[in-house]
Amino acid sequence: MTLDLPFIWAALIAFAVLAYVILDGFDLGVGILFPFMPHRKHRDEMMNSVAPVWDGNETWLVLGGGGLFAVFPLAYAVIMPALYAPLIVMLLGLIFRGVAFEFRWKTERGRFLWDWAFAGGSTLAAFAQGIALGALVQGIPVADRAYAGGWWDWLTPFSLLTGVALVVGYALLGATWLVYKAEGEVQARAYRFAMLAAIGTVALIGAVSLWTPFLRDIYMQRWLAWPQILYTAPVPLLVAATTFVLLKSLREKRELSPFLASLALFVLCFVGLGIGFYPYIVPHSVTIWDAAGPDASLGFLLIGALALLPLILAYTAYSYWVFRGKVNAKGGHYH
Repeated sequence: MTLDLPFIWAALIAFAVLAYVILDGFDLGVGILFPFMPHRKHRDEMMNSVAPVWDGNETWLVLGGGGLFAVFPLAYAVIMPALYAPLIVMLLGLIFRGVAFEFRWKTERGRFLWDWAFAGGSTLAAFAQGIALGALVQGIPVADRAYAGGWWDWLTPFSLLTGVALVVGYALLGATWLVYKAEGEVQARAYRFAMLAAIGTVALIGAVSLWTPFLRDIYMQRWLAWPQILYTAPVPLLVAATTFVLLKSLREKRELSPFLASLALFVLCFVGLGIGFYPYIVPHSVTIWDAAGPDASLGFLLIGALALLPLILAYTAYSYWVFRGKVNAKGGHYH
């Protein structure tokens, strides 16, 4: 039996990207909500809830980006020039945010500056990721195996909408994470933030979903044409059911269910993207097989990935287990 190595690697990279989005998504969401907590001890509690795990969460971004570079060099060479601007902004946001984790605990006079660096970096990184996603959904023009668009093609009303949608979506993940990890005033405020963010996220998912089929005929054919609609209809139906569970669990003041329902919303949106993109890795110009390197290289790299992935999953699970339970403003962080 011959292994379809490009397909296997596409699945691994898709898994890494999804893992990054749902794991780093909630700690970026905590940063997005940071300015809305008026008291310092509440902000300390928020940061303590993600301090032990945020850097491990970003491991998946390295794996996704590194895998794309190593396994699909043509896709990497096309996508990077198309998205240089939003990706550089994203990295700057992540750097400011990461430095804030270390520095805000070391100063009293300048702490407010690092608070803003944490909040601004988180929001900027989330917004840039959303814009990059919108630019991918629009499609990237390719000619002679190279990017054929302009410097500003990523900046459109649609990509701005997806940028706002991801900021609000990450805020939902952050708020439901705080509902699960915090107590007292922080948890009470997190419930209110989560309800507002849930309504905003679902409204923005609807707006993006209604707009997307009019971007390209391929989306219209896959989502609305008969009989394909029979295969794609379960996704929006599951989104509606998950939204019901999310809102119901927030009204009933449950602690874990809102976070799990928020994660499920992101997974369903990711599945929807997969339906729109497959089999293209550069929508809708370059397929997975066109962009892949030689099978010998893919096979060699796959051996390394199969050894590395269990290690990443193991230490990720172990870190969440060690730092399980509620947090407060005084303990629970690593400083």
